[in-house]
Amino acid sequence: MNADANDNTPPERPAKEQKNRVCPNCGKPRSERYDPFCSKRCADVDLHRWLKGGYVIPGPSVEQEPGDEEE
Repeated sequence: MNADANDNTPPERPAKEQKNRVCPNCGKPRSERYDPFCSKRCADVDLHRWLKGGYVIPGPSVEQEPGDEEE
């Protein structure tokens, strides 16, 4: 059995993909440490957006129960 078979490291990206990779928040070059962001600040801004509900992953509609009322 190959020892690398259980390795969870992502495959290396081709040089073409690594060129021109920018932070999705501000457009600056990405940092290897905070990839895909350029800095801790941009990573934290993105996390804040997720936690506040700024990003939503669509899912099936949920029907309300008769006892549930919106306030």
